[in-house]
Amino acid sequence: MATYKEKVGTAVVNYAGNYPGAVEGELWYDSTNKDFKYLYPNVTAAGSWRTGGTMNTARYGLWGAGTYTAVLGFGGNESPGISGKTESYNGVSWTELNDLNDSRSGVSGAGVTNTAALAFGGDSPPITTNTETWNGTNWTEVNNLNTARLDLGGFGSNTSALAGGGNNPPPTTANTELWNGTNWTEVNNLNSAKQAVGCAGIVNTDGLFFGGYPNVTDTESWNGTNWTEVSNLNTGRGYLGGSGSNNTSALAFGGLAPANVANTELWNGTAWTETTDLSGAIRHQGSSLTNATNALSFSGLDPSNVTTATEEWTGAGAAVGAWSTGGDLNTARYGMGGLGIYTAALSVGGRNPGAGDGVTNTESYDGTSWTEVNDLNTARHSLMTSATSSTAALAFGGEDASRLAVTESWNGTSWTEVNDLNTARGEGGGAGTSTAALAFSGNTGPAKVTNTESWNGTNWTEVNDVNNARFQTLTGLGQTNTAALLVGGRNPPSSILTNTENWNGTNWTEVNDLNLARYALAGQTGTNTSSLAVGGSTAAPATTANTEDWNGVSWQETSNLNTARQSLGGAGTTSNAVVFGGSPNLASTEEWNSPSNVVKTLTD
Repeated sequence: MATYKEKVGTAVVNYAGNYPGAVEGELWYDSTNKDFKYLYPNVTAAGSWRTGGTMNTARYGLWGAGTYTAVLGFGGNESPGISGKTESYNGVSWTELNDLNDSRSGVSGAGVTNTAALAFGGDSPPITTNTETWNGTNWTEVNNLNTARLDLGGFGSNTSALAGGGNNPPPTTANTELWNGTNWTEVNNLNSAKQAVGCAGIVNTDGLFFGGYPNVTDTESWNGTNWTEVSNLNTGRGYLGGSGSNNTSALAFGGLAPANVANTELWNGTAWTETTDLSGAIRHQGSSLTNATNALSFSGLDPSNVTTATEEWTGAGAAVGAWSTGGDLNTARYGMGGLGIYTAALSVGGRNPGAGDGVTNTESYDGTSWTEVNDLNTARHSLMTSATSSTAALAFGGEDASRLAVTESWNGTSWTEVNDLNTARGEGGGAGTSTAALAFSGNTGPAKVTNTESWNGTNWTEVNDVNNARFQTLTGLGQTNTAALLVGGRNPPSSILTNTENWNGTNWTEVNDLNLARYALAGQTGTNTSSLAVGGSTAAPATTANTEDWNGVSWQETSNLNTARQSLGGAGTTSNAVVFGGSPNLASTEEWNSPSNVVKTLTD
């Protein structure tokens, strides 16, 4: 039998403790604890849904084609009014495209991309046999179905599709037809007539129908010739969403059973298993049909209102980030500014109760330890910062005995006073670089402000205000003064906010909220399209370890800090970040890595 070295290429390392040089999959011997250990990827144990970009037109009874980040949604009922509208999703937002020639609801379709799809059946009215093919720009009428029906199932591509079941009152039908790119042909029927099913499959020789109205649990598997009854859904329902590549891998979600449900189930080729629910109960939605690992649910009835909402599914096995311990600050403090990157960060100013109010301390982090460098000229805490580099940065505003307008520029060695903010303030947000920065929101003492100012390397200029006055955001997110994010904060007397606003260089726009309302969280950990929201306070004096990641559309909970804290500093990106200090007067540092690994101990 081959040895470990012969298989892997290295001998088993003997190391006292966790071996820092281990690579993914490597085995070593921990001589301190007398255990064999190995490193493996840190991934999710279950799938999850998160909010996606909203459709432009709310509707139900529509259909979808394509993949998770390249989906086409078409047809439906706008309530009132049958729709022919077509929209395409790119993983962030929906774009209006050319309409169907025949507007219809209860339509079905097929397609593995958003540039080549098929739409068939539905209710125009009347209930129709019409079939149209999509070439990425326009819909074209092609040969019709043999049997007119609505609420039918479908899967496959625009040249190899299947249509089955449906309704042309009365009755519900079991008819199945195959599309070869030119014509529809009648083939063997479903075992039982059904309508409003969920579907999975990317070719017309291998797919799945499941559920149906009313409260049907049936699952039928198609092998290109016949339908076979297989294991039932756990929750019977119709008008549900479905996605999957073939008859051995599928996802069923939402539906009417008899009330709206959020239930999600996974099919492994043998049985259905309950998994993580949709965020909201929904029916009559559109869905991507091609994959059970990454799927989309969009628009529909929620529960009686027509919605534009989109939810994105990521299956189990997705990479997960994790926090680990870094080197401590030399001076414990909170309310500092943070800037730079994971292995080259600065901690600027802050508050240490033992040193009076604000401090001037500046420390530099090299990925392992902190080093004292030249101090700020003006002591302060609750200041704002901007920089993507630890050698060229800006610190502005803040508080000491009063609110400050002072701005200082860092050249990698020392701080120099430059032109002041127009509005003195602390506890606001900052973003950008040393020559193109943004200051927004904050506390002037008498008031919580909406003011935004832009820095051009010489002067600050007033620009358009944020929508919601707030303070104790401490820092913002963004690497330019034309693209930034404002997250959370407070608006007394009692409001702790989830609000997120996005800056496009001209205006602030409300976007999807944080999951957890909080203030005094870390900033400078990303951009307006990819960021982390870390720590903070949910209500004084409570602190939180909560971490959420932003993908440009929505926030999702991820791995928590090891130590809950507020008023902390931060620097880096969603892949590699560092946070440090914080209240209650901490010196500790935590490092974020995504993806991350886990140490596994082998047991006897």
